[in-house]
Amino acid sequence: MSQAALAGPPLMPADQSDLTPGLLAATAERIAERAAGMGLRQWFWGEGVVLQGMLRLAEATGRPPHPFAAEFIDGHLRGGIELGHVNDLAPGAACADLYAMTGERRYKDGCERLLRWLRRDGVLTRDPGGAIEHWPGGVWADTVFMAGTFLIHCGVHTGRSELIAEAGEQILAHAGILQHPQTGLYAHGSHQGSTIWCHWGRANAWAALASVEYLEADRRHGGTSERVRGILRRQLLALAAHQPAHGVWDVLVDGQPENRGILETSATAGIAAAMFRAAALGIEPGRLRAAAWRALAGLHAYVAPDGTLTRTSAGTVLQLIPFGYSVIRNDMIQPWGQGLALHAYAAALNDRARPGQSA
Repeated sequence: MSQAALAGPPLMPADQSDLTPGLLAATAERIAERAAGMGLRQWFWGEGVVLQGMLRLAEATGRPPHPFAAEFIDGHLRGGIELGHVNDLAPGAACADLYAMTGERRYKDGCERLLRWLRRDGVLTRDPGGAIEHWPGGVWADTVFMAGTFLIHCGVHTGRSELIAEAGEQILAHAGILQHPQTGLYAHGSHQGSTIWCHWGRANAWAALASVEYLEADRRHGGTSERVRGILRRQLLALAAHQPAHGVWDVLVDGQPENRGILETSATAGIAAAMFRAAALGIEPGRLRAAAWRALAGLHAYVAPDGTLTRTSAGTVLQLIPFGYSVIRNDMIQPWGQGLALHAYAAALNDRARPGQSA
């Protein structure tokens, strides 16, 4: 319990009335510029989250995306993409977005390359219910974002509805294993068929963002959409109920004594983005907008002057006990923190732009 006891007090949240569109956009541009200067070179999941965040920001501001996004994708398309894990699909969502923005064939070809790898026999294992395993024998919430957003964006921008449907099926399969039947919160993952009920914040962010991506893409509102909508509503209302007054969730969101007061910002950013977007879809708009703005105001206090999102946890494998999730890297910038912050600020800008909306 010593780390929780020694945790510093939360920073004072920003005044929500100060979070004007101009301030939100300027802060997000600093976050994007800092991410572009990190020296990211590997085709991997953290890079994919940054790329997606940059393109979300461009969509929200109506400005061209940061040049880093196309430069990164183009460099890998020329040099060859090395694929070895389901996480490697994450940059593919940005590749699909660039195809939609430019119409350049090379981006569609890049998506096809990723799909061929995904379909290759023996590349991925699945649990008995069909959920893609993050590692053989383990289903993680991370996968529905890393693979799911690629399938969704590729499906939307190439007119392949079956890819969107596949992502929806994965969301449901993962929820069946990882969403707690009583609380509605997600566990990080399972091991050898047993779910480990550590309600890690970033796992909840991955699952919630994948769900809103799917609902935004699938406008048919069929059976799968209604089921995804239901599990997302339960999850986000549970997260809102566990949110501290200052807005930033603990690294485990359900008040575990081993982690209580150990704040983590990347999860808060991802959850805030999902709440803004779910509210725009008509899911509990009053409650979720209020929680999202509390989260954004709390998050804003942790953005350093150079655009670094502080108090972001390290890359985290499945842990057996709650304390294993307590590694916060204030000493080192993390790409997933930068990327999820871009998601949050972009979603806040879109919320501000809706008629009649205020914080």
